[in-house]
Amino acid sequence: MLYPNEYLNSVKDINIELLKKNNIKGLILDVDNTLINLDKKMPAGISDWAKNLKNNGIKICILSNSNKIEKVEAVAKILDVPYIFFGKKPLKSGFLRAKEILKLDNKNIAVVGDQIFTDIIGANRCNMFSILVKPIEEKDYLIVKIKRPIENFIIKKYNKNKKSVH
Repeated sequence: MLYPNEYLNSVKDINIELLKKNNIKGLILDVDNTLINLDKKMPAGISDWAKNLKNNGIKICILSNSNKIEKVEAVAKILDVPYIFFGKKPLKSGFLRAKEILKLDNKNIAVVGDQIFTDIIGANRCNMFSILVKPIEEKDYLIVKIKRPIENFIIKKYNKNKKSVH
């Protein structure tokens, strides 16, 4: 429940090969510290990355827990994708709304985010492929700062388990 299916450095590490190998046809993307930093800046290359995936038939929807519609909408406009704000992750409702927008089965959707307790648990509860990415930067909201040490402990265990499997 706590472990992601994949753990990557950045959303830009998600490529067509990885998605095809796992039969993924759509992505549900987090916003804060996944697509933009806390200063609302999007790292170089993310817009091109999303455009490339869409050109290869991958559907994309944003699902953010932020209640700041302007921020989420601005990111969605840059990427030209639909969005849901105030998604209440890890509750299933936001993920299921995103699934309806994507018009795909759960097994064909990957959820991408930087937090275990919202993105990964929510994805796993919905039987969607979960991809944890490293936060864009260390700076975080207070509530997230409190959770990070626990998440880092889980990630260490995840990495150790993955090494012992291979």
